[in-house]
Amino acid sequence: MDYHRNYRPCPTFFVEEEYGMESRIRQERQAKQEHAKQMARERQYVMADELSNLTSEQLRDDVLSHMLEMDNQTLPDVESIDIQTEIQWFMRPYLLDFLIEAHTAFQLLPSTLFLAINLLDRYCSKRVVYKRHYQLVGCAALLIAAKYNDKKDRVPTIKELKSMCCSLYDDDMFTQMEWHVLQTLGWSIGHPTVDAFLQHAVLDDAYDPEVEHMALYILEIALFHRDFVAKLSSELARAALALSRCILNRPQPRHTHWSSQYDSMTLVALSQQLHQPSTVVARKYASAHYSRVSKVMEHFLNRQASLATYARCTPPVETPIESKPYNGEIGLATPQKSQQLTAIPHGYLTPPITPDNEALVHAHAQMANHDMSRGMATGHHGCSPSPAPSAEMQYMNSEAYQQQQEAMYMAQQAALQQFPLAPTHMGMCQTYQGGM
Repeated sequence: MDYHRNYRPCPTFFVEEEYGMESRIRQERQAKQEHAKQMARERQYVMADELSNLTSEQLRDDVLSHMLEMDNQTLPDVESIDIQTEIQWFMRPYLLDFLIEAHTAFQLLPSTLFLAINLLDRYCSKRVVYKRHYQLVGCAALLIAAKYNDKKDRVPTIKELKSMCCSLYDDDMFTQMEWHVLQTLGWSIGHPTVDAFLQHAVLDDAYDPEVEHMALYILEIALFHRDFVAKLSSELARAALALSRCILNRPQPRHTHWSSQYDSMTLVALSQQLHQPSTVVARKYASAHYSRVSKVMEHFLNRQASLATYARCTPPVETPIESKPYNGEIGLATPQKSQQLTAIPHGYLTPPITPDNEALVHAHAQMANHDMSRGMATGHHGCSPSPAPSAEMQYMNSEAYQQQQEAMYMAQQAALQQFPLAPTHMGMCQTYQGGM
């Protein structure tokens, strides 16, 4: 009884259809509102892109000139780094490997790494750095670059840097070194990095992430070598971009484009440092996030090495030198006699045969006796002539045969003028005449 007394019928039991209609109308209204918001947001994006493109086109030259000016002003001095008493160039790869791993762990922007290396080199150009403080200067430079470029939530804390250094430095040392670096550089941090020039170079081209990742990979390899420390970022960016396009078989830009004005010597110098990259850098760019360009680079270098080895091992092929006919031999030519001994009116010359000594003495004795007896019989002495030529050879030496050959030659020339032969047939005719 209590259950039935407390039970109240549902007021919407008999109005389910009406309630369903209101729900559908409310959902349609919300969908229209969301669609209108999405369309308004897309229009804002389009307007922002148009304004950004308009502003970039108007100010692109001014921005580029300012970047080039700052690039010249913020270059480190390599000769000053050379005279450092404790730190040496062979220590640089170890510090850069550490900074690249820290940069990757904190997921910082690419420009942050290049700016940190620039701050490190500029500080080492102006201050004496002890070996025990070299890593501390690198961490302070990375901290300053992250604060300058990245978002606030991506900036590493001092505790995180201390942990990565295995608590080698105290917390106050990071703060003091950061302040000392800024004071030494005069608070001039705005160095245009190579990736900024790289973005400017590909601004008008279609987006090709593989080319950009390959260029960044080449530029990070260049950080490890002394020859590129004092190079302008603009020169390095253009040379690395041209080299990456060459490796990936991409077309080069027009000669009027800014990126096409690269230095060929810088490009060659970069290409000579690609064979032994750092293991940390190669592992970083072997991920799918960077299009696995380190694997592409390795495959390209192996292919080039195999081609060079094959070219060295293959012996040169000697091409036979074929005698070419002179101009007078093209076409029908006058038959030539063979280069043999010609006939004489009274016989052929007998080639001399030199006998042995004894046979020679015996032959001379017989010839003397024969000449003496013949001279006594005929009144004079001499050699007997060779046998007379045959009738065929006599006919070939006669004037009638020569006239017959000239008549045949004139008939062939007349037929050739009436029906000209192709070059191949001419060669065959020439060969045939030579055989005759």
